[in-house]
Amino acid sequence: MPTSYLHQVTDIMELIVCTKPRNILDVGVGFGKYGFLSREYLEIWRSHRIYRDDWEIRIDGIEAFKSYLTPVHDFIYDNIHIGNAIDILPTLKINYDLILLVDIIEHFTFEEGMKILNECRARTRNIIISTPINIGHQKDAFGNSFEIHKFQWRKEHFDKFAEKFFLCDRHSLICYIGWDALSIKWRLKSEKRLQLEAKIKYHFPFFLIPYKITKIIEAVVKFLYTFIRKGIIDRIVVVACKIKLKLGKLR
Repeated sequence: MPTSYLHQVTDIMELIVCTKPRNILDVGVGFGKYGFLSREYLEIWRSHRIYRDDWEIRIDGIEAFKSYLTPVHDFIYDNIHIGNAIDILPTLKINYDLILLVDIIEHFTFEEGMKILNECRARTRNIIISTPINIGHQKDAFGNSFEIHKFQWRKEHFDKFAEKFFLCDRHSLICYIGWDALSIKWRLKSEKRLQLEAKIKYHFPFFLIPYKITKIIEAVVKFLYTFIRKGIIDRIVVVACKIKLKLGKLR
């Protein structure tokens, strides 16, 4: 369908914003949600570029079913290629910072899906893939034969790609593949931790007391470990012994 699960929107948009792409390819644009949100949060929210003439991020798309497209797509996207992604991807000459495959890969067989992933890897630094945990038995919809669900993707089907991590919610399997996967994973963890700390501080301020004590202990242990590793404590002990011996002789 030209839409996708509501619950995954926040996770996917956080990944997009953390990636900070200068250009994006949205494969299977559908209703245009992720093009629209990417434009809003990469241009307007982050850089205050409200007017179209000031936009700097390139957002292209691929859509197999032309009837889904509206004037909104013309406004948000720089270019939309009409046709099957398997046929269009090999013809693209641009190297993208990010390619989106949101609720699209389940519409292809495993072999077709791997071909699409390989074509994407050859044309981008990073890929965000989202696919339903349970694809069910969806047939064509809205007169669009491309809506048929053909293959249930699991984590193990992405084993070929070394640089990746997964996010899971109750409806979707989200996979981030690419050169920036490790840094994005840690950045996302850091932001999630800060969000959790803010919620705890607001709702349960007294819970922060043991948390702060734990942090202080961790800092002290780390400090001592650094000294031990550098042998500074051993040197201090040796100097102290020498001073003690000299004082003893003076007496």
